[in-house]
Amino acid sequence: MNRSSFIQQAIGLGPQWQARSGWFEQHPAELDRQAMQLAQQQSSQPPTTDTVAIPAPAAVTNVHMPTPAMVTSETAAPSTLDAALAAAGVTDHLEQPLSSPQPLVELGWDQLEQAVANCQNCQLCHTRTQTVFGRGNPRARWMLIGEAPGEQEDKQGQPFVGKAGQLLANMLAAAGLDREHDVYIANVLKCRPPGNRNPAPEEILACSTYLQQQIRHVQPTLILALGRFAVQTLLQTEQSIGKLRGQLHQYQGIPLIATYHPAYLLRNLPDKAKAWQDMVLAKQHFSRLSS
Repeated sequence: MNRSSFIQQAIGLGPQWQARSGWFEQHPAELDRQAMQLAQQQSSQPPTTDTVAIPAPAAVTNVHMPTPAMVTSETAAPSTLDAALAAAGVTDHLEQPLSSPQPLVELGWDQLEQAVANCQNCQLCHTRTQTVFGRGNPRARWMLIGEAPGEQEDKQGQPFVGKAGQLLANMLAAAGLDREHDVYIANVLKCRPPGNRNPAPEEILACSTYLQQQIRHVQPTLILALGRFAVQTLLQTEQSIGKLRGQLHQYQGIPLIATYHPAYLLRNLPDKAKAWQDMVLAKQHFSRLSS
């Protein structure tokens, strides 16, 4: 189990949890709070024990709620969560407990782009120059998903610019695809991690609903996942690209091909041939899916 999945399980939250309407009125914490208020009204003496009331979440419907034990885990001190992580063998834990992303609310394309531009779901909002939403044709049949913006992407507000972007454009052109008309390009993260470091699990989680909605809007015939973090995030796996490339995968029913990130290929020239093999494989599957 990876770190993000364990933390969500430990605090009793899924990627998109919602509460049933009226569930909290009968919750033990709420009953305790009501009993405490009644006792305070009937006696001028303060209660002998301290009870902390847990605020009720917004009322929504039709999902399983965490048990009282899970609620206790969610509100536990960081040291308690650290101990649980250590017991499960998760040693690279977060400095602060990971919070759940906001429930998925379907937005129009322009609204979604504005929501990304104003996003403050994680600490990257304090270090970015601007967000990087995406580029290309939102109605394209191909969707390319990378990892995170780099320095030039952060400055220009566009994904895959600079040398890595030029290499990607050349590969697409060689496959008979135009970057602006035949594909839509997005990243797992919409903000640049400082120093181009690897994306953190809590940052990927904070951005997850944006990418999900982009995919739902584009409705691609085929996804080409570029780079380890994009591949592992979409496929929910910790396997390497070397083991995942060369075959057809599925993301929520959409065919997906895994391949190397263009920035990686610039540092590892021999793997360009493998990346081209992945592109040819993607073209073959796309032709078959479109026929």
